[in-house]
Amino acid sequence: MELSKRLTAVVRLVPECDSAADIGTDHGYVPIFLVEQKIMGRVIAMDVNRGPLARAGEHIAQCGLSDRIETRLSDGLSALKAGEADIMIAAGMGGGLITRIMEEGESVVSSLKACILQPQSEIWKVRRYLAAHGLVIEEEDMVEEDGKFYPMMRAVHGEPECYEEYEYLYGKKLLGMRHPVLRKFLLREQTIKESIIVSLHEQEQSDGVRMRLHELSRETDYVRRALKCYG
Repeated sequence: MELSKRLTAVVRLVPECDSAADIGTDHGYVPIFLVEQKIMGRVIAMDVNRGPLARAGEHIAQCGLSDRIETRLSDGLSALKAGEADIMIAAGMGGGLITRIMEEGESVVSSLKACILQPQSEIWKVRRYLAAHGLVIEEEDMVEEDGKFYPMMRAVHGEPECYEEYEYLYGKKLLGMRHPVLRKFLLREQTIKESIIVSLHEQEQSDGVRMRLHELSRETDYVRRALKCYG
């Protein structure tokens, strides 16, 4: 089983343990890879949609892994009991959805050894949620694939760290290691935001334009502060 660059990076964050729950499993590629590579002995592949779950079941059966990968129709963690899995994986969904899943499944999350998370948007919401609920980001990574940037993290139970606002946006661990992919992303963001500012200054200065300029000024300041971490 070959994974995309994004999913390969997600799997690298998975610690060796007995069992995992893959939330929003889609085609079931991650569970198949984890079992085939002997990273995991047993995986519960879960999805809220019957169609993707059926396809995942077909792929799992084709690989001869139905005895070690179970499929479950589930809205988030609702079909998982505390203690059934050592870790959870939630990759390829929005940050708001990930926080909702963790909040609604708080009793299950509290029993896990680690959470592997790859938000597609609003990553700051995820980092804020973790910090407010006794979870520490142990490791972070970021990859670029097909022109898109994908941050991801492994969170464990522990004493949360203090964050600056820009660190919620861009990742304290990523900035601390001066991650090259994050730097590329930040430089792109800086260019885009500065271009929009120039364009807005050329427009009639309505209340809406002035408000957006104020927002962009704050956003570009966060980008500059993040880039200072690179020296």
